Amino acid sequence: MKKTKDIKPKKNFNKVNLLCFLIILFCFVGVLDVYGQTIPIPRIGLSIEEAESPQQVATSIQILFLLTILSIAPSILIMMTAFTRIIIVLSFLRNAIATQQTPPTQVIIGLALFLTFFIMAPIATEINEKAFQPYLAEEISSSEAITNAMTPLREFMFRQTREKDLALFMEIANNEAPESLDDIPSLTLIPAFIISELKTAFQLGFILFLPFIVVDMVVASTLMAMGMMMLPPAMISLPFKLLLFIMIDGWNIIIKSLIIGFK
Repeated sequence: MKKTKDIKPKKNFNKVNLLCFLIILFCFVGVLDVYGQTIPIPRIGLSIEEAESPQQVATSIQILFLLTILSIAPSILIMMTAFTRIIIVLSFLRNAIATQQTPPTQVIIGLALFLTFFIMAPIATEINEKAFQPYLAEEISSSEAITNAMTPLREFMFRQTREKDLALFMEIANNEAPESLDDIPSLTLIPAFIISELKTAFQLGFILFLPFIVVDMVVASTLMAMGMMMLPPAMISLPFKLLLFIMIDGWNIIIKSLIIGFK
């Protein structure tokens, strides 16, 4: 008797579900029949035809070049701006405090991006005035626009690049000793700038770790002296590190140091 009582409700329930599904399906088909002609669905097509003039070929190459630039724009933003140093220092800070995923990675990346925009704003303004706007006004050619756009970026990278790193890539590329900074190609300057930024970021990360390591050592020594060897020192030191960071207004100091470092 128990088995028959258990089976009948399930059959009725399955029939109800099937009936509801059929009703929804018929309603959906009816809506498509009613509105199918009033709401047209666009058709997307792609055709490749033979170019009839050299100008069409040049236009296609320009579009391909523009798409290539857009695809490598994130790399340009990361490697040729202040983003690399900022994101590494903020990551070191989170590891030094040992807050695991606080602040979240999305917050750190967002903060690094907006700080990068703030630092690079004067350079972006100069690029817009000397390269982008004259090119739109057809006052200069595309090659001149690229040259004018790279000039402020190169000046920014030269200020942050160490001579030792620059000499390394000049030697590897077998380039002659330049008479001026204008003789150094951008393909040599960019990797030298990147490794210089990495070294600076690691130096700042080492300095950030020192005060928090001291707090960890004091807490661990205190727990050992009290005989509390089973209590994790990291759990006890975390509130003290957060208190230290808040008391010294750590975010203000770190952000100020990062921004001043690029002046």
